[in-house]
Amino acid sequence: MNEKLFKCAQELKKAQKIAVLTGAGISKASGIPTFRGKDGLWKRYSPTELATLDAFMRNPKLVWEWYNYRRKIVKQAKPNAAHHALVTLEKHFKSNFTLITQNVDSLHRQAGSENVLELHGNIFENRCLNCGKVYYDDTVYEDTQLPPSCRFCSGRVRPNVVWFGENLNREILDAAMKASATCDCFLAIGTSGVVQPAASMPKIAHDRGAFVIEINIDYSGISIYADEMLLGGAEEILPQLVAML
Repeated sequence: MNEKLFKCAQELKKAQKIAVLTGAGISKASGIPTFRGKDGLWKRYSPTELATLDAFMRNPKLVWEWYNYRRKIVKQAKPNAAHHALVTLEKHFKSNFTLITQNVDSLHRQAGSENVLELHGNIFENRCLNCGKVYYDDTVYEDTQLPPSCRFCSGRVRPNVVWFGENLNREILDAAMKASATCDCFLAIGTSGVVQPAASMPKIAHDRGAFVIEINIDYSGISIYADEMLLGGAEEILPQLVAML
């Protein structure tokens, strides 16, 4: 592992532009579980039954109960060593660093990362279906307060996250694709490589000649594009890698 870490550190040192893609695996050490497991309050529901616009229009209170439950868990979580290592990496490369995340937990921002592209939105933002305003809201509501109303127009609001069947924000996606295509070194951290279009970004970087590093607890759908694979928890590997710089 030390030999692989050293090789990756040398590639980072040579790089002029860095792009990083993170998935749910980076937040696991912060105590944020996946919501597809067999246990828990929501085991009767699949995310595909709750994270859709149709589900929200049918039963907004049920959907908000799920997101309210998730908010409560995420609010109790703190950024871990991997999140903080990426803050240090960003400071090292300054404006030549782009962090792309599939996570909606806001832990990268809490840790201090600045150039963050949240592909799938942010669980602590609301979007009004009436006036269109998007605003920060980290309230964990009482059951009697659900579903909440827009603080500007009292219209119906939804979590500002990307649901199944919805398009990603075009501006954010374009910026992520550009960062992937123009970087010298690409890090894929804790992502399964299943969900598109994020899963295509390591391939784009690889095809354009970037050195691709994958940090994951197991091989994934994007491992084929990795020049170096570092197996293990990001909270252990990333601080070691960054320290070598």
